[in-house]
Amino acid sequence: MPKKLIRRFLPSPEKIKNNRSLHYLGDRIHDPNLWHLNRRSVAGAFFVGIFCAFLPIPMQMLVAGVLAMFVRCNLPISVVLVWITNPITMPAIFYFTYKVGCYLLGTPVSDIEFTMTVEWFEHELGRIWQPLYFGSIITGLFSGAVSYLTIRLYWRWHVTRSWNSRKLRKTRQQND
Repeated sequence: MPKKLIRRFLPSPEKIKNNRSLHYLGDRIHDPNLWHLNRRSVAGAFFVGIFCAFLPIPMQMLVAGVLAMFVRCNLPISVVLVWITNPITMPAIFYFTYKVGCYLLGTPVSDIEFTMTVEWFEHELGRIWQPLYFGSIITGLFSGAVSYLTIRLYWRWHVTRSWNSRKLRKTRQQND
């Protein structure tokens, strides 16, 4: 079952609930829907986490956590999935979302030569922010929806296959 695999890598709800740095969230953190591992909760967490991973903003994990609490899906999975965009994958993902935004907005793709200077951020970021954010939101929504549907279908397939194999074993035992 996918639950067993997921539970192996996630911290326990008690450990997170007892974390002193999370006490400001109050009773909201004790909502059992944030910790359930079922088809709806995990699929929603994939949507939230992957959507937030495509947002070119700081503190994506915080945004994913707040959205997970609002949507009432699995909180740890939502936060962990944000790390799809990490320092290694971030340039390729955000360049792709920039190109998607340029295509959808009908603006030409400019050759961006990135340098880590204040002047670059002042001049270039002001010119590319609209296609970057628009492409990121569209790509995030699309990727989140595809992952949501994929998890729902995979979970259903897995449960159906388990039921069928149990049913087959039961009939074999009865025939023996």
